[in-house]
Amino acid sequence: MNLRCWIALPALAACAAAQAAVPAVSPAATPAQAGMLDVATLAPGFSLDMRYAGSDNFTGRPVPGYDAPRCYLLAPVAQALARVQRALQAQGHALRLYDCYRPVRSVQSFVAWAHDPADQQAKARYYPNIDKSRLLDGYIAEHSGHSRGATVDLGLLDCRQGDCVELDMGTGFDRFDPLAHTDSPDITARQRDNRRLLLDAMGAEGFANYPMEWWHYTFRPEPTPDTAYDFPVR
Repeated sequence: MNLRCWIALPALAACAAAQAAVPAVSPAATPAQAGMLDVATLAPGFSLDMRYAGSDNFTGRPVPGYDAPRCYLLAPVAQALARVQRALQAQGHALRLYDCYRPVRSVQSFVAWAHDPADQQAKARYYPNIDKSRLLDGYIAEHSGHSRGATVDLGLLDCRQGDCVELDMGTGFDRFDPLAHTDSPDITARQRDNRRLLLDAMGAEGFANYPMEWWHYTFRPEPTPDTAYDFPVR
């Protein structure tokens, strides 16, 4: 969920330097001004489960900045994700979208929530094995790649028997737990195969996975790596 690296251990120093750079916030007030597209309009069959627009998320309430369950991404990123969707549909699968572009104000609300030890209403579902005080140590950060319009959180559906059903990935979305690590040794062979199916489909169109979260992908190279956005999702 936060700004992290997708690179090997020898490059960690360079990664740390990259994370230290804070993107400038664009004055764009609408998706069109930011050059973003509504992903659901580009290919059929996307399942939208935009968690932060409702209460089913780790804060237990709608997140500021999310006024509608819409998925916006920068145009080349959205078009690449539509290609992933079409390729998966040819195999009888489809994408379920959990989060796409995330306003800067939403990230700030996450940080404020993480600093409130009294608010733990969603702990049992989202971080049962981790003390909330640890969430700011690697799970929640002050700056998110989602705010740059090139990162997406998503899962997979199996539509081969008619009605689409969610594939078992070993954990739910936004589960703060080592089980959510993409290559966790503690998941079943079927769950690993499902994660690999998503990994291969996304990688074919230039999306890189963040290994700590099986659902988290960023398009490479990012179209606007030095720019974040803050218009609300409507």
